[in-house]
Amino acid sequence: MFASIRRYRTNDAAEVTRQVNEGFVPLINEQPGFVAYYVLDSGDGTWTSISIFQDRAGAEGSNHLAADWARQHVADLLVAGPDITAGEVVAQASAPPGQQQKAA
Repeated sequence: MFASIRRYRTNDAAEVTRQVNEGFVPLINEQPGFVAYYVLDSGDGTWTSISIFQDRAGAEGSNHLAADWARQHVADLLVAGPDITAGEVVAQASAPPGQQQKAA
């Protein structure tokens, strides 16, 4: 598996998140090799996405897809970015379905 982490600075994280959920999530979900997509609102205008793909081509393709989509839909909401980190997933862990820990 391969992952791509894109970090942006935004002046409206809530609106970027809304538009990404409505417009970008359906697009990335249809990409070949797609495994998962997560978004973090890290506070202070920092907004981070994590894309997981079965292969390098998918992860790299997600960066191009995200760049094109962001230019067309949320460019006016972005202050900077993305800063991109990408590479092969070399360790992982996840709870089996139905056995995830519940928040306290």
